[in-house]
Amino acid sequence: MISSSSEDHSLTRAGEDYLESIYRLSLEGGEADRSVRSVDVAEQLEVSKASVNKALNQLKDMGMVVQNRYGRVTLTEEGEKYAKIVWRSHRALRAFLEADLGVDPQVADEEACHMEHVLSADTMTRLIAYLEKQGVSIA
Repeated sequence: MISSSSEDHSLTRAGEDYLESIYRLSLEGGEADRSVRSVDVAEQLEVSKASVNKALNQLKDMGMVVQNRYGRVTLTEEGEKYAKIVWRSHRALRAFLEADLGVDPQVADEEACHMEHVLSADTMTRLIAYLEKQGVSIA
């Protein structure tokens, strides 16, 4: 979901899910502390702590996150940029499914999570533009 169609998804779906989760959890902490605990990521994604640790090591190797000696995780600038794109895509798809198609909110949220990983950046840009024309804000 970064630029051209061949580079749209430089992370795996799981990697995108982990970045999105870290980003969403970091928003809950406010501006003072944007770091999150890996156990909270595991809980939000309903995966094991071992799975989170493996994913975090991969994300660290890619320069997407940093982890302090106490285990708290923070997105790098690049990681936050990528996570914002994934989260915005999720919100846009969820809004479209709910508002335009009348899909149940819980189903829309689950299906948006699947769809956000496969649509190209161009398609997402077009969807967001469409929603904005309809008066739907995806801030």
